[in-house]
Amino acid sequence: MYSNVKSFLNLFTTASLALLLVSGAARAQLQIEIVDGVEGALPIAVVPFDFGNAEMQPETPIHEVIAADLQRSGLFDPLAVTDMIDRPSRPPEVKLGTWRLLKVDYVAMGRWIPGSDGLSGEIEYHLVAVHSGRTLFSRAIAAGPGAFRLRAHQIADAIYEELTGAPGAFASRIAYVQVTGAGTDAEQFELIVADSDGHNPQTIVRHSEPIMSPAWGPEGRRLAYVSFATGRSNVVIQDIYTGQRDVIADGRGINGAPAFSPNGDLLAMSLSRSGNSEIWVRTLATGRMEQLTEHYAIDTEPAWSRDGRNIFFTSDRAGRPQIYSVRRDGTNIERVTFEGEYNSRVSVDPYSGLLAMVHGGQANFRIAVLDRESERLRVLSPGRMDESPSFAPNGRMVLYATREGEKGVLAAVSVDGNFRQRLVLSDGDVREPAWSPLIQ
Repeated sequence: MYSNVKSFLNLFTTASLALLLVSGAARAQLQIEIVDGVEGALPIAVVPFDFGNAEMQPETPIHEVIAADLQRSGLFDPLAVTDMIDRPSRPPEVKLGTWRLLKVDYVAMGRWIPGSDGLSGEIEYHLVAVHSGRTLFSRAIAAGPGAFRLRAHQIADAIYEELTGAPGAFASRIAYVQVTGAGTDAEQFELIVADSDGHNPQTIVRHSEPIMSPAWGPEGRRLAYVSFATGRSNVVIQDIYTGQRDVIADGRGINGAPAFSPNGDLLAMSLSRSGNSEIWVRTLATGRMEQLTEHYAIDTEPAWSRDGRNIFFTSDRAGRPQIYSVRRDGTNIERVTFEGEYNSRVSVDPYSGLLAMVHGGQANFRIAVLDRESERLRVLSPGRMDESPSFAPNGRMVLYATREGEKGVLAAVSVDGNFRQRLVLSDGDVREPAWSPLIQ
């Protein structure tokens, strides 16, 4: 993985590559390990769903996906299935006294209701509060072969939102760059998209030179990234379903660090077409380009505010990398970070507006979160070379890249710093993660 200093300057590197779209190529999935748990997690039972017809059983049982999602959030402690005395599928079947003896606060359950064709149908699911005996919700969601895992993530999201008051983020994806054969003639870089739990990894692009700065469109189907397909850096937007690729910026010098606006109509980038690295915005429908900054320093790594009215960016105009903001029209440039000698690569929480960033100096780079209202900066990660923070779509976790020995891995930490998990591949380095919006 590149150091943070090199990451800040990597847009000045040029190289040639042969670009190859690999549609549907599957890779080894990320293995998630919980590093630090949370005391007082809510005890919950996710009962095996009743599918009746064994032929329709999903490859991974729905209850296992839901329970794993809730456990990964750090807020829930699912009961082991082997400890469950009863297996209800509807609220009237729940024996409250039994679950109280097991010290379970909530019971989630459901069943498969087949359609007339025997293949499509609905998953009916319920959540019961054990102490009050109240059914918190009873719902149904359309499902069929190939969609069971996504539906399980969406059910986990519903449970999470009901019990925490915040939306879940399990029905989302992550994009990341995997590097194999590092430092050899066989070195390969792949841009991969996977479910939020690391399952279903699919290679979007593979080539022999670095891929940089993946960024999601707000609808969750477009990825912008940097390639060097023409012998210099290009900003590309690719539809992950159709494979269609559009080159958005390919001028001389720097073309990098793409970021979609909240409505998806605009793309902010760092370009040097005017002679120096500046922040530019392209209107995607018309191709109109606007330059927002003009300074002799390096301005790069733009990130949009929640309302799309401002853009945060990294600049060394004060001598060292710090976070600044500029209005959408290029006015009112302000410095945002003052604590620490190095702050870069900002990510914006879509709900609260918190700013996650790489923070540090003197060979120690960690992930920190800044609350601009209180001006409090909280360091979240414990590593020495942590980089590329990306907020979950519900703002409760921050995904980032770090190192484990000589290996690049991903990690995620809650915004209060109390819960951490690690995402590891058995082969190769992983870097430059980007968390998608929710999948509908």
